Amino acid sequence: MFEGFKKQDMKVPDQGYGEATIRLRRGGDGPPLLLLHGNPMSHITWNKIVPELKKHFHIIAADLRGYGDSIGPEDGGSNHINYSFRAMAMDQIYVMEQCGFKSFQVAGHDRGARTTHRMCLDHKEKITKAAILDIMPNRHIWTVQKKDWAKSKWHWLLMMQPYDLPERMLSSVPAEFYLEKKMSKRGGGLDFCKDTFQEYVRCFNSKTIRASCEDYRASPSCDLDMDNKDYDSQSKINCPTLVLWGGKGDTGIVWGDVINVWQNYCSKEVVGAAVDCGHYIQEEKPEDTINHFLNFFDK
Repeated sequence: MFEGFKKQDMKVPDQGYGEATIRLRRGGDGPPLLLLHGNPMSHITWNKIVPELKKHFHIIAADLRGYGDSIGPEDGGSNHINYSFRAMAMDQIYVMEQCGFKSFQVAGHDRGARTTHRMCLDHKEKITKAAILDIMPNRHIWTVQKKDWAKSKWHWLLMMQPYDLPERMLSSVPAEFYLEKKMSKRGGGLDFCKDTFQEYVRCFNSKTIRASCEDYRASPSCDLDMDNKDYDSQSKINCPTLVLWGGKGDTGIVWGDVINVWQNYCSKEVVGAAVDCGHYIQEEKPEDTINHFLNFFDK
């Protein structure tokens, strides 16, 4: 995987949210394109699409703080701010600056997409184009919850519980058991990640469990506070935005009106489409993902 890419760990100084060490891989020629993964994954989720993308872009695929082989603060901070999407976004802004890029394009999936959304709001001048994969806006979720969403997203409701209940529960079962249950929800199976599943298992240790629980606690607390403030002030994503979602997953089945919802959070016209798959678009339908990216991003 990631043949021709350089692997490195980059230390991010405390910018108000604790220090972090970010694992990343970079390679390819062309304008910079940052790729951000979701939970419970790492940057290797992009392994099927980077061989083609690196022909057109300089790819930086990074682990979010606390995920994969990245390390975040042990303390979640007041109101879980150290694992907010703002903190995660600032890590990646620092990474890109250290790589020599003052502005860049970005694509994020799941938690990486939420980090992308926050990055587009907090650092408008740095993001030239953004792709958001298989999420609805955080504020929309917490203000328009649905029964079917709650039934499917049980891990959200578990992991947001106070420390250390979810940490103890997730650590009490084998990582293989938990990740199989979570990643194969709705009967999708695990064939799409047969080459990456054991890597996700390897990284699902006490560090990652602690960080990811803090991430999910931040979502309905400090993250939602930030989202409400931006929404009330009409601060929106200003750059061109691509939204992709799995037509067979929760975003397509439970929420439905994806483009129009995202349009409320973007100042420019949102483009996008449903992909014939579940939640893990880049691993389930890599060719479709590549085509959408090549048609959208500036090569």
